[in-house]
Amino acid sequence: MADPLLSVAGLQSGYGEIRVLWGIDITVASGEIVCLVGSNGAGKTTLLRTISGLVKADAGAIRIAGEDIAGRGPETALASGIAHVPEGRRLFRTMSVKDNLLMGAYLRTGEDKAVAEDLDKVFAMFPRLAERRNQDAATLSGGEQQMCAIGRGIMSRPKLLMIDELSLGLAPTAVDMLSDSLKAINAGGISILLVEQDVMSALDLASRGYVLDRGRITMSGTSAELAAAPEVREAYMGVA
Repeated sequence: MADPLLSVAGLQSGYGEIRVLWGIDITVASGEIVCLVGSNGAGKTTLLRTISGLVKADAGAIRIAGEDIAGRGPETALASGIAHVPEGRRLFRTMSVKDNLLMGAYLRTGEDKAVAEDLDKVFAMFPRLAERRNQDAATLSGGEQQMCAIGRGIMSRPKLLMIDELSLGLAPTAVDMLSDSLKAINAGGISILLVEQDVMSALDLASRGYVLDRGRITMSGTSAELAAAPEVREAYMGVA
């Protein structure tokens, strides 16, 4: 495997006195899609929020391209090449689709032409957004909102795109469409760390994965290895 783009080592974090993550070690190489699976309350969202600086790390390292950004806040994470698509999309209500997308590029000062070109690329990738570019983003369907949230992340020109719960509340056809889009995004050179409760969908999309349980990594391996593991099949797929 290539040198990791993202390397998380011994990471601990939580909320106040409540510890959620206990010594997390994960890596994502350049060009990889890696999934993180686990049940509700396992700590998946907290892990992404800690990597992106929204939750302060209590211990451990978060290295992006070799630079330790642990504890340096979301602006540093974004500037270093990490884009975070949060659970529930978190679009800006009353703002148009276009303006929501442009918010992803707010650090790219002096790049007006390049930003406009990237906006056109997002609209080409998601034609539904192009048709609704002036529509209030909050009025989009669930699938369209997820497209907008992913597009907003792409507008920062990230090295690593982290997506929390891609399929949450979406119809299977929308999930299939978004999965195809993520493959295209990855083929364009962006690494992806995907958090997903639908374990089979996540393993189909990713090349490797980690299982998070009660704040600890309990298993890791290729997607094929995890899909065949009896513990994973019984706990997350309902298959003995």
